[in-house]
This record gives sequence, C-alpha cells and structure tokens, in this order.
Amino acid sequence: MLKIATWNVNSIKARLVNLTDWLKEATPDVVCLQELKCVEEAFPFGAIEDLGYNIAVNGQKTYNGVAILSKYRLDDIVKGLPGDDSDEQARYIEAQITVNERLLRIASIYLPNGNPVDTDKYAYKLGWMDRLTAHARELLTYEEPLILAGDYNVIPTAADVHDPAAWADDALFREETRAKFHEFTNLGLTDAFRACHTESHRYSFWDYQAGAWQKDNGIRIDHLMLSPQAADHLKGCDIDRMVRGREKPSDHVPVWIELDI
Repeated sequence: MLKIATWNVNSIKARLVNLTDWLKEATPDVVCLQELKCVEEAFPFGAIEDLGYNIAVNGQKTYNGVAILSKYRLDDIVKGLPGDDSDEQARYIEAQITVNERLLRIASIYLPNGNPVDTDKYAYKLGWMDRLTAHARELLTYEEPLILAGDYNVIPTAADVHDPAAWADDALFREETRAKFHEFTNLGLTDAFRACHTESHRYSFWDYQAGAWQKDNGIRIDHLMLSPQAADHLKGCDIDRMVRGREKPSDHVPVWIELDI
C-alpha cells in the first residue's frame, strides 16, 4: 500500500516536533505540507531527511509555503501554479514519483483563503481556482495517477461544516467558491474522503478561537483529489483527528489515503 497524506502545519518551525512525531507514528510514504511560513533555506531538512524522506520545497518568508516529502525520489518538480508569472505567493508545488514502475504525479496545494470577500483577496482566490482548474485539466490529459492534495480553503457542502448558516458569507463557503470548486471536481476528480465516507460532520480544521476544538466546531477543507487512474486504486482515506489535541497543535490535522500501488 502507498500512503499519501496532506497537512497544513501552520508553521514548520513551530510544529516540527508534532510533524516528526506523527511521521514516525503514521509512516506515510508521501506527505504534502502547507503553510510552512519559511523560505527554503530555513526549512528543517535534516530532521525530516533523517526519517528517510526526500524533500521538495517552495518557500516564502513569513507566509504560505508548500512542500512534498517522499520516501521515493522526486522528479520533474514544478514550483508555482502555472498561469500567472506575476504571482509570487508560494502556494503550489508538484512532483513525480515512481512506485513499482508506475509513475504518479502529486501536488501540494495551499489555495488562498479569500477573506474578506469585499477585497482583492477574494478575486485573487477565485482567479487562483480558475488557474488550478486549467492546470488540472492539462494534467488529466496525461492519463496517469494524479493526486492534488492540500488545504483548499473550500468547504464543499453543508455536511462539511458545523454551522452552515454561520459560514454562509465566508470566502470558504460562499456560493461562488463552491461553484468554482465543483467546476474543478467536475473535470473528473474524486474527493477521496467522500469516496470512502458518507457520514457528515467530519472535520480537518478547528479554529484556535472560541473553544472550537473542544466544541467540535470544525470544517473540512483539506482534500485529496484524485484522477480516475488514482481513484481506481483507492483503498482507504481518513483524518488523524487526535493530532489536534496535542500540545502546540496546528489548527489543521493530517488527512491521508491508501492506494494499492
């Protein structure tokens, strides 16, 4: 089995112990990280390489930043989402791995939050989603296992949020956001968690404010989206909820899949 995970760590420096502890426990083969909040030169390569991972980083000082950790060699690395050469935000990295002579393409995605919605931040979010859809459409023509994993900052349905009415006007749940996300998924991508779970109110993020974790007031915004060639091999998907209850946690927790590759 090949285990692939995604996790917004909300600062690799602050969460390094949490990350390495989880890597030892969960033993994923590939991990897509988001919100590193550091440049590549400041990334803690040694501590993670010591656990057997190859690493590709697209970093940025203080904000954003994405990485792919892999027990397999990383090839054909792409840093930055195609479609806008002026975009300097480090929100996308893509690479290939080869497992048992099968080529897989994996991307780590940190989609913009978009709030407040009456600012340029929301227009940037929607434009970024259009670029992601265009790039995914191209990648799907390769007809290979493709895993687009990350913090999408999108709540797909009312089943993925503790209080839909409270989030109705938020950039993560606005009608326009969900319409863009559905356009993306309608390319033929499978939401791995929903393919494996029908139950409502399973979350991957709990805010630090207002006792959200203690009250289980969460949202599901961390997704692994699979091409048909990857979805054919999907054997399981789950959320490592317990990580949120640890000391100095990220506000997100890991989500992972298993593929029979």
